[in-house]
Amino acid sequence: MNTPSQDMLDSLYGLPAHIDQAAITPLLRQYAEPLPELDSSAFGEMFDRYADARVVMIGEASHGTSDFYQARAAITRRLIEQHGFNIVAVEADWPDASHVDRYVRGLAHSAWKRHIFSRFPTWMWRNTEVKGFAHWLHQFNHQHAPQRRVEFRGLDVYSLRNSIHEVLSYLDRVDPQLAREARRRYGCLTPWQDDPALYGHFVERGGLMPCEQPVVEQLNTLLTEQLAGLIKDDEAFFDATQNARVVLAAEQYYRAIYRGSTASWNLRDRHMFDTLRALLEHRGPQAKAVVWAHNSHIGNAAATEMGWKGQFNIGQLCRSAFGREVVLIGMGTDRGQVAAADDWDGDLLIKDIRPSRPDSWEYQFLKAGVAASLTDWRDPQRKELRRALSKPLLERAIGVIYRPESERGSHYFEAVLAEQFDAMIWIEQTKPVKALPLPKSQELEPEDETFPFGV
Repeated sequence: MNTPSQDMLDSLYGLPAHIDQAAITPLLRQYAEPLPELDSSAFGEMFDRYADARVVMIGEASHGTSDFYQARAAITRRLIEQHGFNIVAVEADWPDASHVDRYVRGLAHSAWKRHIFSRFPTWMWRNTEVKGFAHWLHQFNHQHAPQRRVEFRGLDVYSLRNSIHEVLSYLDRVDPQLAREARRRYGCLTPWQDDPALYGHFVERGGLMPCEQPVVEQLNTLLTEQLAGLIKDDEAFFDATQNARVVLAAEQYYRAIYRGSTASWNLRDRHMFDTLRALLEHRGPQAKAVVWAHNSHIGNAAATEMGWKGQFNIGQLCRSAFGREVVLIGMGTDRGQVAAADDWDGDLLIKDIRPSRPDSWEYQFLKAGVAASLTDWRDPQRKELRRALSKPLLERAIGVIYRPESERGSHYFEAVLAEQFDAMIWIEQTKPVKALPLPKSQELEPEDETFPFGV
């Protein structure tokens, strides 16, 4: 699909053609609200305007920037304490996040030292910033009855091995016969669980029959047994069912990556959306969620180069499903340092972020001259600002890999900011996350003050 022209976009959004880029800077300067210090109550109060939302999605321009994690944590604390938000759903694997969830809700008695968040990129969730938020959430939950405690959940699709293990462990406890049947069904996938991408390669090249039918059968069996009253519908069942859904989605995902990036991207974000919706339904009518994910996932893809090429994301799906009940908040920076790798499965490096390009949204915020700000254009009275932000400019996205030498091609894409987000948090200069070390053994080890930590 071709990228739409500016005239097409102006027509689509009902805006006058040929908006002058020079008009953006004074409007950003006018509407950018300076952010107080992160540790002040005034910082959180700035986000009270989103209290009535059902879902608040908070992005990040990089997976390795401490300031983004700290800002998200501060916003989330405020939404939990003052406005009843009770789910934190993050771009992480379900079984790994479940260990943190059990800890923060008091379902696990102490810290542990084992395999959680040990898959590349380990620093994305195994860092001091997440550790600090988990510590706060544990303490907050301790003051409330179990049914009112805030959940910490993972949305992602990569945990094939661990999710199979969790389903089998659950069935071993509740129904050994069903566990034997599940092992038979998952036997199709277990030879590939350490390298699921190789499974996708062989299936798509015609060298192996797909395992889709047995993993669908396994999920259906779990649901059927529960409906028949043979399995108790409790927290453990919900966790096992979600792991079974991860296995199903992962099987499809690792086949899809050999059909192209669009197919695999869409499948992954559809799974994240379905998981979020399942969390909201499981929590009940009072459910309110904060989502932590990359800008490229939570910004409405329909307003970006991604969407113009056929990709959608969880932000777009939430916008379609929840309308004004979802708020999409992006984050951006001009320069600083970031934790990232040169290649997939590469070592963690601390890299300098290049100053933003003159043809980018980041540069527009830089020129506005407010070093740390929140700019919100949801207010209908801010039509002039929305109009200025309703043209395509480049936007930077740094994931777990950062290649400054090829930055234009590998880290920038076009986006219409007014439709991609509802607001933008701008932090001009940023620093990298602080990664926590991995345990030497993948097995359970003696307790100590480690991730998440003891209390």
